[in-house]
Amino acid sequence: MYTEFYSLSEIPFNIANDQKFLFKTENHLDMISNLQYSLQYDKGLLVVTGEVGTGKTTLLHAAMGHFNFKINTVYIFNPFLTVTEFFIQLSDELQLPRSGSKPELLTLLHRLLLERYSKGQRTVLIIDEAHGLSPELLEQIRLLLNFEMRSRKLLQIILCGQPELRDTLNRPDLRQFKQRISLHCQIQPLSLCEVDKYIRFRLKTAGALRVDLFADDAVELIGEASRGIPRVVNNLCDNALRCGAMAGHAQITRPVVEEVAEMLSLQ
Repeated sequence: MYTEFYSLSEIPFNIANDQKFLFKTENHLDMISNLQYSLQYDKGLLVVTGEVGTGKTTLLHAAMGHFNFKINTVYIFNPFLTVTEFFIQLSDELQLPRSGSKPELLTLLHRLLLERYSKGQRTVLIIDEAHGLSPELLEQIRLLLNFEMRSRKLLQIILCGQPELRDTLNRPDLRQFKQRISLHCQIQPLSLCEVDKYIRFRLKTAGALRVDLFADDAVELIGEASRGIPRVVNNLCDNALRCGAMAGHAQITRPVVEEVAEMLSLQ
């Protein structure tokens, strides 16, 4: 295990969602601030887009982790649902009894949201991979925004997806839906400078005695090959450390990264 060879207390480039390894760029901080503002003031419909592997879900967790009121979060990870399947999953996630019809479910949902609102609680529905939602389902999601009280939305909805979601929402038949969007956040890939800081941050968080385990030209290649996508940076760095330890390299050089990038078909 390379952690022992490089004097690390844990694996620094694990792709698992771990908040302590969250590296926040200016773009990330702006997004978190905007999301927190929108949720605190019940803005309704929010959209978050970014390339695969940019950490959208991790940032959403971070944005909702600093409120002084309770957030009731419902996640739906499968966008390829029929309208009926969507409402069944929504009722299950909210622990509502499955009713015989959609109007009955909506009545139960409205009561639940009003009860939570009276207690100062907020309910947030997060739909991941939202670029896969059908126009029919998007229309049903739009109608959920009609649950409101005193000009405040009782249900906050966040659509999280790849950049194709923007193209979907620009369709003429979805103009009513687009008009309901109160905030659109776009997560940008890391710049080359941010890639260097990201690698050093992850190494330090993992207990590294030295954060220059990657030579400058190796970091440059990682930035180019990954195109600034954190998940790809993690994969490159993890494999480079593994190969470097096996070869007995005290520092990861560009040739090591070249070998790993070729192995991962990134060159």
